[in-house]
Amino acid sequence: MYITWRAVAFSSIGIVVATLASSGMVAWAWLGLTLLLIVLDVASAPSPRALAVRRDTPPSVRLSEATSGTVTVLNMGTRTIRGVIRDAWQPSAGATRNRHDLDLPEGERRRFTTALRPTRRGDRLAGPVTVRILGPLRIAGRQLSLPCPASLRVLPEFSSRRHLPSRLARLRELDGRSAVQIRGPGSEFDSLREYVIGDDVRSIDWRATARRSEVVVRTWRPERDRQVFIVIDTSRTSAARVGDTPRLDAAIEATLLLSALASKAGDRISAIAFDRSVRARVSGISGSALMPALADRLAPLEPRLAEADWSGAVSVIQESLSQRALVVLLTSIDPAAVEAGLLRAIAPVARKHQVVIASVDDPEIMAMMAERGGPLEVYGAAAAARFDLERRAVAEQLRQRGLEVVSADPDSLAPALADTYLALKAAGRL
Repeated sequence: MYITWRAVAFSSIGIVVATLASSGMVAWAWLGLTLLLIVLDVASAPSPRALAVRRDTPPSVRLSEATSGTVTVLNMGTRTIRGVIRDAWQPSAGATRNRHDLDLPEGERRRFTTALRPTRRGDRLAGPVTVRILGPLRIAGRQLSLPCPASLRVLPEFSSRRHLPSRLARLRELDGRSAVQIRGPGSEFDSLREYVIGDDVRSIDWRATARRSEVVVRTWRPERDRQVFIVIDTSRTSAARVGDTPRLDAAIEATLLLSALASKAGDRISAIAFDRSVRARVSGISGSALMPALADRLAPLEPRLAEADWSGAVSVIQESLSQRALVVLLTSIDPAAVEAGLLRAIAPVARKHQVVIASVDDPEIMAMMAERGGPLEVYGAAAAARFDLERRAVAEQLRQRGLEVVSADPDSLAPALADTYLALKAAGRL
């Protein structure tokens, strides 16, 4: 049951009348009349159980993109039903205009559309469809929440895809397929051509030079069909917010851009999300099916408030890879990483594979280091500077063990990792 503003207005009139009459009996009589009218109106209202409700939603949508869900209502009763329905969603689903006026004759159906613009990645759940049916007097009515479960999978935004065209152009240059023909370094022999000033003399083919009576050089193309294995850290360090988003979201963006680039380069992509165990896995998928599968598997991931088991992660890596591969770890290189055993655990992997560790920088740390106000700001700047020095020390230890380290702010991490991949490919280190 619910009451409308008309019931409140009717009660207010009674207060005025009772005040003018200076009689408590009038007030009580008016209150009794109001309650009687409310009861009669509720009893006369059609039952909301005469309605059948169905909700339809798209299977998925990218974060921050607009979509809509529909609710179909069928009147199975014998009376016209008037009132309001509310299509309830989680706040992060971004539902707007989700209250709809209902005027539904007997045996008819209506479709109502609710605009959705999600603000968080993951599975956004719908609540019940709440129906309010007015009585004939329109001062009260019946209310019922009808369960109508549904979910909308919100995929990662993949805002870093704007960097993909420029990286693909550089990849085509490495492969020798661009309009600007350049010599692409690598380790797979491509062809012979005449020597020009600026070529590496180590690439001169002396036998071919002797046969042709002119200096010729070997050209190389970057390797293809290499394995790229990406590990996304979903432990407690990935829950820290950097700017407006968690570290995990920046790691997912970097994973998507690198996967899109590497798949275009002809490499095979595998990815896992890991903390104490494997939370998600993508492998054995190529071509146009790769990116949708990757986005779908990574979409529902949320950080887990537990330490990462790096020994377990290394075991999964070694079980998954039989040949030399590029292993990318998206994690934090904060001093806590050393305490968690990252350096010790990753050493066996680095001896066999090319390992890249990508970490998100916190712009607030750099801002704190620049503060020079009062004593509080100076102490904050000193703490930030020490933290930065410790991170640099961890990065240097990783580089000494033969690992590549990529460290950038959330918006720059994805393109920086893509650039590192291209540099390794150009140098023939994959």
